[in-house]
Amino acid sequence: MKFSQIVPKVNHLAHSLTNNPEIDPDLIAVAAIDEAITGTISYIEGKKYAHWVEKTNASALIIPPDPALQDIASHRQIPWLTSGEPRLTFAQVIDLFYQPYRPQPQIHPTAVIAPGVKLGKNIAIGPHVVIERDVKLGDDVCIHPNVVIYPEVNIGDRSILHANCTIHERTQIGKDCVIHSGAVIGAEGFGFVPIATGWYKMQQSGVTVLEDGVEVGCNSTIDRPAVGETRIGKQTKIDNLVHIGHGCHLGANCALAGQVGLAGGVTLGNRVILAGQVGVANQAKIGDGAIASAQAGIHNDIKAGEIVSGSPAIPHKIYLKIAAITQRLPDMYQFFREQRP
Repeated sequence: MKFSQIVPKVNHLAHSLTNNPEIDPDLIAVAAIDEAITGTISYIEGKKYAHWVEKTNASALIIPPDPALQDIASHRQIPWLTSGEPRLTFAQVIDLFYQPYRPQPQIHPTAVIAPGVKLGKNIAIGPHVVIERDVKLGDDVCIHPNVVIYPEVNIGDRSILHANCTIHERTQIGKDCVIHSGAVIGAEGFGFVPIATGWYKMQQSGVTVLEDGVEVGCNSTIDRPAVGETRIGKQTKIDNLVHIGHGCHLGANCALAGQVGLAGGVTLGNRVILAGQVGVANQAKIGDGAIASAQAGIHNDIKAGEIVSGSPAIPHKIYLKIAAITQRLPDMYQFFREQRP
């Protein structure tokens, strides 16, 4: 693909073809800036990587709107696009070179489909899929091998279920959702009532609902509650190995990184970001736009827009001050030891 063919297909502010129309290389792939070779296009985001413009082997670049970077690239005869969001533009370029594998619409003969299942148009159902009674699949749904779908599940148009995921009874999955391999959606929540002889199992009669555009990573779990629903808001993205307990309610456009764990009844507002290994205690509420850094332990409610760190989680600015003091503790200890009579 020629560089000039990419230009009209992505968002950008300016490009070098206006000044150097003769520099129009053939591009065959995308690459990280430190691994780029001839024939690839890469990107620069921020000052940390700006020095790579002077030494990259990429044949084309996406760069911030920085005249100095443009001049360096032009001097090296590397065509460029400028973008206010270079990473986003790079993601759009990847779409031009790569699309995930998707089988052709068909039902594999080894699939087991119960009577009464309603199938939309252009459905792809892979080998050894099991679909129980009263399931409804929308148009263009793709189900990869070994997926198991329990009774009364609804799955919206264009959703994709990757190999070996399991969807439990009465789960509702919206349009354009992606469930990755090994994920379990709508399994029983952890509900046990203590009694004199041990535990009484509380049946989990509720449902799990994923709104449109939700993506769930490999080996993640989202549990259904005893009553009511567990709900994941539209366009929320969940990484691998995440656990979402029964009765949680997540708002729209949240992002949960790997190994996040939410206890039962947690509520997240819209656009909440939880970094890796964040743990949230039972019934905690986190406001819109809040951010928790890696390994934060959240035991209490977090206000909208707040950034927290540490365990127990505290405001990030205070956490940084404590971390700075902690590094000085050995010297402080030695100082006070020497002051003793």
